[in-house]
Amino acid sequence: MSPLAPLAPLALLALTGVCSCRTSDCSYLDLLTHLNLTATHNTLVNMRPVKNWTTPTLVHVDMLLLGILQDEKTQTFTSHIWITTLWTNEFLTWNLSDFCGIDKLMVPRSSLWIPNVVIEEDVSDSGTIQNEPLVSLSPEGSVSAFTRRRLTATCLLIVNLFPFDQQRCNFTFSIINSDKASIMLGTVHNDTVLTKTSGTFMVTQGEWELNKMEIFKFRNKRSGHPERLQYTVTISRRPLLYVVIFIFPLMFFVCLDVASFFISEARGEKLSFKVTVLLSISVLLLILKDMMPSTEAYLPMIAVYCIGIFGLVGFSLLEAMLISFLHDLDDYCKAQSPDDSQKDIPLEEDFYKAEETPEKGAAPPDRAEGRDLLKLILEEVRTTRQEVGGRPEEEMRPGRYRRLGDIIDRVFFSLYLLTALGFLAYMYTSWISQIL
Repeated sequence: MSPLAPLAPLALLALTGVCSCRTSDCSYLDLLTHLNLTATHNTLVNMRPVKNWTTPTLVHVDMLLLGILQDEKTQTFTSHIWITTLWTNEFLTWNLSDFCGIDKLMVPRSSLWIPNVVIEEDVSDSGTIQNEPLVSLSPEGSVSAFTRRRLTATCLLIVNLFPFDQQRCNFTFSIINSDKASIMLGTVHNDTVLTKTSGTFMVTQGEWELNKMEIFKFRNKRSGHPERLQYTVTISRRPLLYVVIFIFPLMFFVCLDVASFFISEARGEKLSFKVTVLLSISVLLLILKDMMPSTEAYLPMIAVYCIGIFGLVGFSLLEAMLISFLHDLDDYCKAQSPDDSQKDIPLEEDFYKAEETPEKGAAPPDRAEGRDLLKLILEEVRTTRQEVGGRPEEEMRPGRYRRLGDIIDRVFFSLYLLTALGFLAYMYTSWISQIL
């Protein structure tokens, strides 16, 4: 018989005890007991989780954009974001082999210390924040907390190039508690990965398109640790809708106003047509006013474009009113001019009859002189009658006021066409040059 045979029962009992021990450590409850999380410990909630107080805590903050909304009128940027906060708790570690390979544990958020990270540009209320009730623990002591919120942040929107503008909005994360000097802020992933991930999981973008996200770190002057983390989000507007409802209609209104110069003044439709075009532009200006902020120091280019076209059509309307006035004035002068072409001047006939009448005796000298004077008067009357007889032909031609109006209309049309083409070319060139 082998000398080790008596020890076999003892070895079997030892193995059974070890197996039962390991089996009992395969539950989450045993792991929670090991980590002292079965009961509420204010120490774990209030104390920064480091074994040496001089050790700074590195807090990683990753932000993903899930939706983009924006309001130019109130100068705010509204978005749906997903924030992942990651840090290390040095008191909550375990060995995987002691707990059957458990590599992840979910615990209530209220049972652990949570870094108080805020967004400085935030103006939304607390009801828009949805904190996940559980946080994730890993064997190395890494803690992950998740937050989803509808963020409304202040953002200075520069709409000079509207609707071809790009906007840059900042989201600055910082620590507001008393020991922020011992907390460092950073990110797990770089800005390229976060931009690509945000584009993949984007739920809604509205009229905006995400271009890129940039990450900047601002360090503490005393400790040199990064205490503020700034996400700069660059977005661009989709301009197709505004091109269709603003830019093209205004250009079309200018073309219609140019075409109105070929409408006859006699019909009286030219003025009413120009007034209709001017009112249509006024409606577009009212729509634009409700969209643009009133805090801009300079007019956006779309406003300059609208006002310029409004001014062109307005001057065109004034010119049409002037031409109509000149034509009416010419007609009035024609109606008031007397027509004495039918008057008969029988002086010449009577004079020659008197000259042919024989008289007795020689004519005295004073009578001969009177005859010469009558001849001169007769010549003057004859000249006047010829001028009066030629007036009906003159009356058949356009009057001087009508001719003046036609000249003004031709000159103004040339200047108007050149000015409109130059203004449109300047606006489109300026837009394209600043966009590129």
